[in-house]
This record gives sequence, structure tokens and C-alpha cells, in this order.
Amino acid sequence: MSVGLDAWLARIEKLHPSEIELGLERVRRVAEALGAASLSMPVITVAGTNGKGSVVALTRALAAAAGRRVCVYTSPHLQRFNERITLPDGPVDDDALCAAFEQVDAARGDTALTYFEFTTLAALWLFRHSGADLAILEVGLGGRLDAVNLVDADVAVVTSVGLDHTDWLGDTREKVAVEKLGIGRAGRPLVYGEENAPANLDAELDRLKAVPLRAGREFQVEAARLSIRDGQRQRHYPLPLPPRLGADNLATACQALVAAGFPPADDAPHQVADTGLVGRCQVRRYRGVQCVLDVGHNLEALTRLRGRLPAHAGRRRLVLGMMTDKPVEAVVALFAADVDEWYLARPAVSRAADTGRLARALPESAVAHRFDSVAAALDQAVADSGAGDQVLVLGSFFTVAEALNAMDQGD
Repeated sequence: MSVGLDAWLARIEKLHPSEIELGLERVRRVAEALGAASLSMPVITVAGTNGKGSVVALTRALAAAAGRRVCVYTSPHLQRFNERITLPDGPVDDDALCAAFEQVDAARGDTALTYFEFTTLAALWLFRHSGADLAILEVGLGGRLDAVNLVDADVAVVTSVGLDHTDWLGDTREKVAVEKLGIGRAGRPLVYGEENAPANLDAELDRLKAVPLRAGREFQVEAARLSIRDGQRQRHYPLPLPPRLGADNLATACQALVAAGFPPADDAPHQVADTGLVGRCQVRRYRGVQCVLDVGHNLEALTRLRGRLPAHAGRRRLVLGMMTDKPVEAVVALFAADVDEWYLARPAVSRAADTGRLARALPESAVAHRFDSVAAALDQAVADSGAGDQVLVLGSFFTVAEALNAMDQGD
């Protein structure tokens, strides 16, 4: 009797007692048994605190514009697990996923794998049989000890380093940098995507013996063009302004592809300038109201979002749901002057902060409403809005996922 995708995912969630167990020994052993410890096509691995998803999306779009067949692995998903694995012809279907899970299950024997490790191995097995020209792998957490790092990257990309997941990665940017830069390999390019680098960047690159490609140094965003390092020379690309996912992310994606031996065509940045990403400053009209959804959950990401919000003529309402380990007070302070009413919700996950915690972070003068679900908060915020008003939905992947599900069901 065949097992369906939902049953597989439910089973995989129960295979390991912990949600996270960093380390490569177990997963590498299973990968070798599976025949998926390496890939036959060039690999670009992308880590970073913020900007990973945007750089992955832009790298894929640039490669596809050149006719390359691309596989992509990302996490987490928002609405369907299949979003995590893209094959050259599109998102993986349920049957192919189940077949991959069967292969991983057979190869692991009695080795306990986390949900992320199990599904990463399934993606690698699918990529091995895809006939793709290029694989793009997004790191789940950190880098050095993340399951994705079992594959030797031809090009490593670290988009940024900030303070997030400090219990696992360290409480300074320099400690976090060691973990994220750990996806680099000796003698191979490592692209670093932010000009404001941690103090130990150069020392870590030297220790890894990676070939440095640093934003603001080897490559950069100039007034109206991108300057990208290609060996000993620079390639120049006209810069479309403003790219939806950011000029810095577009430059990082171009540099990664050039380093991988797939230089984009001269007009490629213009072709992909309108590339967007679900849940990243995503604008959607729901019941006639402009809604902006963003999965950002740390201060750096949400500061960037605040500077990119579309203009609105009326009032702004904010649907907020966050996890307990995120900087609730700092996020509230960031938006406090721009929000007319707050709609506080607890996403349906155990790590979510309750609405009391969110309420205590608000200014005393704030107008706030508390709800048992994101869907209820969204519905009320939209119902309270009129022409020219704007509803923000932010604070977590889970918050945005529940809002998108509610919109799909309510349209």
C-alpha cells in the first residue's frame, strides 16, 4: 500500500526526538548509502541571516534566463512542503517526493534523522536524477554544521551575518560568522553579500583558504550599474532601479553565477528586476484592502522592510505574530510610530509568543486587539480598513503562512 505525502511528512516529524541536531556525521553516513553525498552539477550553497531567499530566487531567475536547467532547495515552506524542492521543470510533485522519501528511509537503516535532515537528503536524491545544469542549496540554520553543508559547494554565498538563533550560533556577529562562513571550501569562491561585514570576515576567509568575493570590494553596486569580479577583470551590468528584491541581493546573485562559470547576459539584471518572492514585502489585495506580508522576524530584516513599504493614503494596521525567542520589544519599537492599530495573534505553533507578551511590548497609548488566531486578526484588520488603508502582516514565517491560507480560503 502506497503512503501519501501527508502521511510521510507526519512520520518524518516523529523520527527524531529533537527538531534540530546540528552535525554532519549521521547525515553524511546516510547520504553516502543513498548515493547523494555529492552532486554531478555545479553547486551554489547560500547561507546568511537575512537575504538568503531573495538571493536564491534571483540566482535561479538569472540562470533560467540564460536557459540553464536549475534545481533549488529552500526552507521553510509557507503553504505546501513541495515549495522547498524545485526541479528543472518546476516544483516537485507528490509522487516524486514520496519516492525520494522511500529511498532515504531505506538508506538510513536505524539512524535517526531530523525532519530537516531527512528532507534535505530527499532533495539531494532528486537532484542527482534531475539532469540539471546547476543546483542551488539554501542552508537551514547556520552553515558549518547544517545538513546542506555535507555537499561541497563550488561557490559558497553568505548574504549577511546578524544576531539570530543565538542559542545555536553564538551571541556575537563574529561567532555567528564562523558558523555561516563554514560552508566555504579551500580554493573555491566565497561570496559575502553585505558591505557591513563582521570584524573577523577576512581572518575567517584566510583560515578557510576560500577565494574572497566581498561586497564593496571585489564586487559592488555602483550608481547605475553592477560591477562584478570575473577572474582578474570586472564585468559591468546596467542596474535596473529599483529591483524588487534589492540591488544588493541582485549583485550577490550575479557574482555567485559568474563565480560558478555561468555569467549572466548583459541584459539579464533587467530581465529579472521584477522577480519577487512570496512573503517578502509581498503586496496582495484582500477583500479590497492592500495587505503587505513579510516573513522577517529579526530587527535587521524588518528595518529593511520598513524602508521598502509601499505608500498608503490612509491608516495602517499591523497583524503581528512572533516566536518567543525573537526581539518582540525591538520590533514593536521599530513600527510603533507608523501603526495606527495593532492586531495581535498567536500562530498555531508551540514556540509562538502569546498575545499577552506582545501586548506588554506595546506603548501605553497603543490601540490593540488580541485574537486567538492569525486568520481572525487578519479578518478583523481588513474589516476595519477602508479605502487607502494598509494592513501589514509580519513577525514570522508561521504568521504569514496562516495569513496566506486564510486569504486563499476567504477570496
